[in-house]
Amino acid sequence: MNGKSNGSEKREHLSSRLGFIMLSAGCAIGCGNVWKFPWMCGEFGGGSFVFIYIICLLLMGLPVMTMEFSVGRAAQTSPLYMFRKLRMPKPGWKHIGVLALVGNLSLMAFYTVVAGWILNYFFHFLIGQTEMLSFGAMITNPAENVIFLAITIVITFSILSFSLQGGLERITKFMMSALLILMLIILIRNLQLSGAKEGLSFYLVPDFSKISLNTVVSAMNQAFFTLSVGIGSMAIFGSYIGKDHSLLGEAGTVIALDTLVALLAGGIIFPACFSYGIKVTDGPGLLFNTMADVFRNMAGGRWWGTLFFLFMVFAALSTVLAVCENILAMVREMFGWSRKKGSLICGIGIFLLSLTTALGYSVIHFQPFAEGSAWLDLWDFIVSTNILPLGSLAYCLFCCNRFGWGWDQFVEEANSGSGLKVQPWMKPIFRYVVPVLIAFLYVYGLVTYKWH
Repeated sequence: MNGKSNGSEKREHLSSRLGFIMLSAGCAIGCGNVWKFPWMCGEFGGGSFVFIYIICLLLMGLPVMTMEFSVGRAAQTSPLYMFRKLRMPKPGWKHIGVLALVGNLSLMAFYTVVAGWILNYFFHFLIGQTEMLSFGAMITNPAENVIFLAITIVITFSILSFSLQGGLERITKFMMSALLILMLIILIRNLQLSGAKEGLSFYLVPDFSKISLNTVVSAMNQAFFTLSVGIGSMAIFGSYIGKDHSLLGEAGTVIALDTLVALLAGGIIFPACFSYGIKVTDGPGLLFNTMADVFRNMAGGRWWGTLFFLFMVFAALSTVLAVCENILAMVREMFGWSRKKGSLICGIGIFLLSLTTALGYSVIHFQPFAEGSAWLDLWDFIVSTNILPLGSLAYCLFCCNRFGWGWDQFVEEANSGSGLKVQPWMKPIFRYVVPVLIAFLYVYGLVTYKWH
C-alpha cells in the first residue's frame, strides 16, 4: 500500500453493519453531544434550541452525511485520495483531501486534551478525591494535563495498532453499548430528583419567543460539529463497508443515535441543575464545574459522578478513536506504513501537536483572538468555523454537479442496497438549499467571530 496506489489494495473492511453503525455513531457521538449540546441548550433557551437543532440535522446533516458516506464507499480509499480517484480529469479536487487531513489533525490537537480532562475527572471521582477538583486549576496544571493527554494517546493508538475488526470495531461496539447503558441508569436516577419536572420542561418544551437568528445559527453550527461531517471522518467508514444497504437510511440511523445520546445527556444534566438550584447558563463549565458540584451534594454522589464521567470517557474516546483512525488511514496511504508503525508515529505526532493545547493555559501562553483566548480556541476556529462548513460544502458541490462527481453517480452509489433511497424530489434540497445554508453559516461565522 502506498500513496501512488491510493490505498485500494488489501483494504480492510468491517465485519458487520452493526460495526459500521457503531463506529459512525461513535465518531459523531462525543463531547459535542454530552458537553457542548447541553450548555448550548442552556444558553439558547432550552427547548427552542432543541427544536431548531433537530430541523438542522434533518435538513443539512442528513444530506451531507449521505454524500460523505457515498464518496467513501465508491472510492474505497482514504479521504486524502477519494476526490482524486472519483474525478481524475479534474485534479483540483485533490486539494480537498489535504483539507480533510488538516481538519482531522486540528480537531485532535484539542479534542485529545478535552478527553484527558474528562479522564482526569473520572479518575478523581473513582478514588474519592473530589473536594479539590477545580476546572480552572486543572487546565493550568501542566503536569496533570500532559499526563492525562499521554494516557489518552496511548489508549487510542494501542487500540488502533490492531486490525480494524480486532481493535477499533470490537472496542467501539463495547464502548457504545456501555455508554447507552450508563446513560440510561443515570437518567433514571436523575428523573427522580425534585427538580426533574422543571428541568425537562425547560429542556424539551419550545418557547418560540426565544428563537432568534443567533439561536438558528448556533443550532446549525452544533449540527455540523456534533456529526463530524465535512472532514472525511464519515467517508472513511463508508469506505470500509459493502453495498448491502442504501446510505440515506444508514445516515438516518447514525443521526438518530447521535440525537438520542444528545437528548439523554440533556435529560441527565437539566433535572440535576434545577434540583440543586444551579444555573443552566454556565456555558462550557456546565459539565466540569456544575455537574461536579451536583454530584458532591448528591447522596452517593461519588459513585454517581464516577458513572457519569465514565460515560463521558466513552463518548470522548469513541470520537478520538474514529478521527485518529481517519488520520492513520491517510498517513498510511501516503507512506505505505503498517498499522503498528503508523500508529506509533501518528501517536507521537498528535501528542506533540496537542501539547499546544495541554500547555496553552500554563506554559505556552498565546492569545490568538480576544483577550483570554488560547491555543484551544485557535484549533477550534480552524475546525469548527472553517474546515467543517467548507468541507461539507465541497461534498455538496462534488456530489451534485457535473464539474464534480455528478448527481447520477452519487445517487447510484447512495441507493445501492436495501433501505431508504435518495428520491428525485430531493435533488433541489441537496444541490441548492443545503449548499446555500452552509455558505451562509460559514460567512456568518466569520463575520460574527470574536476576533478582538
